[in-house]
Amino acid sequence: MDTLLQEILSELLEALGISFRHIAVAIDESEGPRRAPLYKIDIETDESAILIGHHGENVYALQHVLKTIVWRKTNESIFVVIDVDGYRRRQEESIMELARRKAEMVRKNGGSQILPPMSPYFRRIVHLTLTADEYGDLTTESVGEGENRAVSIKKS
Repeated sequence: MDTLLQEILSELLEALGISFRHIAVAIDESEGPRRAPLYKIDIETDESAILIGHHGENVYALQHVLKTIVWRKTNESIFVVIDVDGYRRRQEESIMELARRKAEMVRKNGGSQILPPMSPYFRRIVHLTLTADEYGDLTTESVGEGENRAVSIKKS
């Protein structure tokens, strides 16, 4: 699957006229949503702004197209996360830091804290971050619907 993902992505980027230095594919041992395999793909390029787009819109679209092509070629459902020059990694770190800050606010002030609406992928990161032993006194729950779905943090 790694080679197939690299080949498809290379062809897509070339068709879009976007040059790249390297594409690395790794399977994440933790499962993606609905128990589909989770593939993390890193792309190194000098054209990261174009590839990422406004608030990541282009890279999210590329992920969707890649998953669709894989489904059509293999009839296999996979979960793909594409990172362009560390953009996604920086987002993940920012989300984890926000979750930790809000968790400390709940500990200090009680009540609950609701994070801003975010994608299922980033909500999952919040849930996983706050399931660590050091946050055993807190619980997280996804609340809301559609694009307004967010994570609520409260004491157990």
